[in-house]
Amino acid sequence: MTNEPHDSDVASAAAEAPELSITTAPGSTKSGLRRYWQRISWPKIGLFLISLYLFILALTLMKDGARGLAPVVEDRFNLNNAFNTMGFGWLFAYLVMSGSPVAASALTFLDAGIITPVQTFTMIIGSRMGASFIILFIGFIYVLRGRNRSTSLSMGLLSFTVTGTLQIGSVIIGTLLLLSGVLGRFELGGGTALTSITDALIEPVAGLFTAFLPSWALFLVGLGIILVTFNLFDRCLPEMTIKESQVGRMSRLVYNPMIMFLLGSAVTLVSMSVSVSLSILVPLSHRGFVRRENVIPYIMGANITTFIDTLLAAVLLNNHAAVSVVLAEMLGVAVSAMIILLLLFRRYERWSLGFVQWVTERNVNLALFMFGIFIIPLILVFI
Repeated sequence: MTNEPHDSDVASAAAEAPELSITTAPGSTKSGLRRYWQRISWPKIGLFLISLYLFILALTLMKDGARGLAPVVEDRFNLNNAFNTMGFGWLFAYLVMSGSPVAASALTFLDAGIITPVQTFTMIIGSRMGASFIILFIGFIYVLRGRNRSTSLSMGLLSFTVTGTLQIGSVIIGTLLLLSGVLGRFELGGGTALTSITDALIEPVAGLFTAFLPSWALFLVGLGIILVTFNLFDRCLPEMTIKESQVGRMSRLVYNPMIMFLLGSAVTLVSMSVSVSLSILVPLSHRGFVRRENVIPYIMGANITTFIDTLLAAVLLNNHAAVSVVLAEMLGVAVSAMIILLLLFRRYERWSLGFVQWVTERNVNLALFMFGIFIIPLILVFI
């Protein structure tokens, strides 16, 4: 027979037992706070603040320089309609190997009265098409290093294909939004207050450039600074390592299109660069961590939040038309992505993968594709 303790015995023992304290020693709290502060990468925070300052400075110079550049742009480039500006933005992004500086340039052109809101909208669309080529370019580097052509190029081709189809929908939806004037009813508050604060910090430095450079050169200097700025933004990001165990835990998530859509949106929102967030996919795909069909919704999400830096630029310009243009682009891409994800995803997935397979299976097909992505923007410029 065992002697089981009764409830009354347990209660009396608990009453007699000394009360346990759950407070932590002051020393342990201080050491915990010390470890927390030590984990913060202060150099990266400082670099981010420098990058933000340079971004605003570059935008100010480009805004001032765009007015002086207006006669040059109007004389040298054929920007008479929305097709011209789309092709111009597309080729411009090829040249600078980035879409965000081109989108910022489009906004400064709008602010200077060089192009209309609809032309600005299509120039930003062209910048996104040109930026998609960067992922394809990274894939070509992998091919030159002796890697499998189909695996290396598939992410770049998918990025270009998904971006292109989303922008087709965005052209229709965004243009209707701009022409209807519905976005004119919305206004992001704080633009005037923000610009007055930044003017006090930026104008003295911008004035030095203005005193020694012609107005048209200010745009080129600002463009150069903004290119450096986006590289600095990339260096501010925390270093990420991918372990096999982590991939194993996430393997079930990558099969959910909506989760991948949200993941692509979040990564691009943090990095403020669709090139950075999509470039991660090239080595992951090559190592077999993700499959091509799983990244289609990821690319869709990335194509929406990539406009956060452009929206910031529009607010800093304190130009309501510029804000409306960026919102029209974001809403156009978002609505297009939602229609595909909710109604047509499996069919769209098969079509996209089939197109990528067609491009990579023969050299002549790849050559035709490369010829097309260079000749189309040229045709648009001269229409």
